[in-house]
Amino acid sequence: MANKNVTFADIAKYTNFSKTTISRYFNNPDSLTLENQQIIADALVALNYKENKVARILANGKTEFVGIIIPNLYLHYYSQILNEILSTYETFGYKFLVFAGNDKEEVERRYFKELLSYKIEGMIVLSHTISSKELASYNIPIVTVEREDQYTCSVNSDNYMGAVQATSLLYKNDCDIFIHMNADIAPDVPAYGRIQGFLDICKEHKLDHRLILKEWGSTYKENIERIQPVLEEIEQTYPRKRKGIFLSNDTLANIFLNLLIKKYGTLPDDFRIVGFDGSPVSAEAIIPISTVGQQIDKIAFTAMELLVMQMNERKKRKPIPLEAPIHKVMAPILIRRETTD
Repeated sequence: MANKNVTFADIAKYTNFSKTTISRYFNNPDSLTLENQQIIADALVALNYKENKVARILANGKTEFVGIIIPNLYLHYYSQILNEILSTYETFGYKFLVFAGNDKEEVERRYFKELLSYKIEGMIVLSHTISSKELASYNIPIVTVEREDQYTCSVNSDNYMGAVQATSLLYKNDCDIFIHMNADIAPDVPAYGRIQGFLDICKEHKLDHRLILKEWGSTYKENIERIQPVLEEIEQTYPRKRKGIFLSNDTLANIFLNLLIKKYGTLPDDFRIVGFDGSPVSAEAIIPISTVGQQIDKIAFTAMELLVMQMNERKKRKPIPLEAPIHKVMAPILIRRETTD
């Protein structure tokens, strides 16, 4: 057998089982007794069987592929979480087809159709453009991450608690004015908790505060062009106050910090900065940035774990559908660095 591909017929002959029984072992092992499963497993080892994955896909339609849709690879959070999801191959054995949608609804809908044509077994969605109700209508296991998730299983950070931690840290830094810079997020998006947590701490301690909600762009050039005038306006409006700046992600926090360093050569004493994500850019910045760590590795692993659970259920002879979507929430970890005391 060492010099030829081992076929189902070879395994059947070795075990005295029929080829149908061997096929059931690969495609529906639950239909066999544990004893017979073990006999076949031992035979595969003895015959040095190497699986023909293309043949198996043609036989049972199971591709072992998972689709991923992300908004972009510019924000450090998305590039890191994608890297963490891809690394789960060693644990779960699924391969990935990845598309970056760039927040264009019709483009992303085309990507979804493309992924489905490849017979993917499940999907992880980080983009925001298509509603969870539409995603659920595709009738395929789906897990969403940090986006609206009423109709899909999801894994999110506790964004509210993270904002409470970030704002409380700035409060302990004796800031005079507290500013949160974010996008104008809908309340059903998990990241809205960053806005609500900021507001609640400011109201609880009667802090002078301000929200700056706008679209910051999806490229470095756009970020610079939109943050620069905001920074200038903040300096003009609060010239003799210590300013506590809580930004919605580490990418924006790093750009805000770089603009200050470019102007002053260092972080001025009247600025304190906290980001959100815990992505590498916060630690690698010229002055390491305090941030709210999202435990991105755990989010990615949990998302894949939840997806695999759904995909495995679908492979059973009598799958039991979920009564309701499962939503998992991961605790954030405040990371204090040099941009706060």
